[in-house]
Amino acid sequence: MDASKAFKKSRTTIYEAIKNGELSRDHDGLIDLSELIRVYGNPSGVQSSTRTEHVQKDVHVHVQSEVETVLKDQISLLKNQLDLANQREKALMQHIEDLTHRIEFKGQLEQPIAEAKKEESIQSNAAPAQPEPGTTEPKDEGLTTLEQKENKRIAVPEHVEPEPPKRGFLSRFFLPNG
Repeated sequence: MDASKAFKKSRTTIYEAIKNGELSRDHDGLIDLSELIRVYGNPSGVQSSTRTEHVQKDVHVHVQSEVETVLKDQISLLKNQLDLANQREKALMQHIEDLTHRIEFKGQLEQPIAEAKKEESIQSNAAPAQPEPGTTEPKDEGLTTLEQKENKRIAVPEHVEPEPPKRGFLSRFFLPNG
């Protein structure tokens, strides 16, 4: 095992550390180098040099610049989505306002029509039409007039049984009646 040589630890020591929970294995069963460094420190014979520090700094700056560009792209995408959502909201609010105005306008139109019908019914009840001279009054041929229609009552049954739900062809044979 390379870890035992690099850190100058016996294999049994490393296995005992795993068993005790001091070290942990990855999903593939191997021990990560960072775990070994966390428990045993830097491997013997490896000194932190200024060269590795410069490489680490360069990698850190490079990773940081990549993260910044990804974040900037995500921010611009979110801004575009927010603008689109605001446009949709504005259009829907305008649509709601238009529908509200239409409803109000329709209500205003229906009021004069209802008042005119009311006046017509009052006038027709107050002054029955006089036949013109020289014409004969039509005979009642069994037709109902407006007054007869208003007084006519229709019987409404008190309780109506609901229709049983429709059943499929096979359910008639295999399911109980109910």
